[in-house]
Amino acid sequence: MELPIYLIGYMGAGKTTAGRILADKLGWHFVDLDDAFYQIHGYTTADYIREFGLEEFRKKEKYVVEDLAELPYEHVIYATGGGYPCWEDNMDCLLELGTSIYLRWSPEHLARRLSLTDLSTRPVLQGRTQEELLRFIAPQLAERDPIYSRANHVLDVQQCDEESDQRIAEEIYQWIKNNH
Repeated sequence: MELPIYLIGYMGAGKTTAGRILADKLGWHFVDLDDAFYQIHGYTTADYIREFGLEEFRKKEKYVVEDLAELPYEHVIYATGGGYPCWEDNMDCLLELGTSIYLRWSPEHLARRLSLTDLSTRPVLQGRTQEELLRFIAPQLAERDPIYSRANHVLDVQQCDEESDQRIAEEIYQWIKNNH
């Protein structure tokens, strides 16, 4: 298996939460690419998108990933933004840079998870009800799934509850141990 590991998937899939749990379990570094974006550019991703637009954000986001790939760390788990793999050749880049793991959820489970979060941090979802989230997520996820599914490993998440992120981390941990 190539290192580092990039967790990919839709917004709310648990990339950050499960990634932190997994990194702690492995004793690896963890980097949330949204946090790294803020440290480098001084804007949250939501604020940057509001100020400069999604297209400009995607360009800057790509540079963040490329810059971090230059660091001398091997044992790192990265949580990517939900749309990152779907822009230009970013999925190809992730496959070249390390091992990618797609956290695949149903649109219904994602809508449920996202409805329980602060949607003001997600400009495209802000102000939507759970039903509106589902109507927004389902077609977008259908479009993105073929790209996400190119990942080195696809983890189908079947259960949506308070223990989901812990289970995701444990399943990835076992997969790493079996494939490392």
